[in-house]
Amino acid sequence: MKYMLIMRATEKGYARMSEFDFDEMLETMGRFNEELAEAGVLLAAEGLRGPEEGAVVDYASEPPTVTDGPYGGAKELFGGFYLLNVASKEEAVDWARRMPAAGSGFKTEIRRVSTIDEFPQDNPWIKKEREWREAHGQL
Repeated sequence: MKYMLIMRATEKGYARMSEFDFDEMLETMGRFNEELAEAGVLLAAEGLRGPEEGAVVDYASEPPTVTDGPYGGAKELFGGFYLLNVASKEEAVDWARRMPAAGSGFKTEIRRVSTIDEFPQDNPWIKKEREWREAHGQL
């Protein structure tokens, strides 16, 4: 099963991160990433740039409203993610507990990723998606 570990932080957490030595932080995260890779569970891992470089599309109106970051009122920001292939939610939780970027101001949300096999296979859009994935080595 695929699980996404969504790394979140508050402003306090991001402020704490700025206190860390950048090279030391890269080494610590690198060791964790290597451990995931050696265990054979790592599918992807990415960090996100700051919200000031992003935008939000709000669909509450027509046309949708686009707001450039940073986003007012956000208590926690999504800062990056891991995509893991593990046997269970419990295993995903175990990996999240070992996450080096932890402490006050940090959280990791764990969500199972749906697979294409969970959707109606006779749906024409699912069939197209499956064909595309097979053609591009995604299945």
